[in-house]
Amino acid sequence: MDYFVHETAIIDEGAKIGTGTKIWHWVHVSGGAKIGERCSFGQNVYIGNRVVIGNNVKVQNNVSIYDEVTLEDDVFCGPSMVFTNVINPRSHIVRKDEYRHTLVRKGVTIGANATIVCGYTIGRYAMIGAGAVVTKDVPAYALMVGNPARRIGWVCRCGAKMEGEREEFKCSTCGDRYRILGEVCKQFDEILSK
Repeated sequence: MDYFVHETAIIDEGAKIGTGTKIWHWVHVSGGAKIGERCSFGQNVYIGNRVVIGNNVKVQNNVSIYDEVTLEDDVFCGPSMVFTNVINPRSHIVRKDEYRHTLVRKGVTIGANATIVCGYTIGRYAMIGAGAVVTKDVPAYALMVGNPARRIGWVCRCGAKMEGEREEFKCSTCGDRYRILGEVCKQFDEILSK
């Protein structure tokens, strides 16, 4: 075994876990889960069967990642944030065949106590503020807050907020450059590589 598992954690047979991953107190990983390298799962995390998690993902305490959620590389999930997988749950109706897929793209940060309603995509390096409720697709690099979540700006890959609503930005923290047209934000490297 080339990953760490705390003695209180439960790893069901069949789970695939990458090198260097750390699974802490009272975590439960279901047998169908696929987890990349160098991830960290804080106490009381649950990971469902039909979940795919990339490399270097950090999941803080009290987060349940239910079936049909995909987290790409470098995603951060803050404490007690919530993923859903059914749009209209009822305890007396089985809706396991109605799960909706949620895709969290590379580098996204989801703040503490945020809720991600199922069936949407959160774009690369977006930042979801603490307590926000995501009810639609989120553009790459968007800074989202509120209930329902709305875009209040843009963030750099390094996490710094880009001030103003200009068409072109240079991050004052790391120097990365971006072009924004309407609701689309792209890093210059992404534009030049096409």
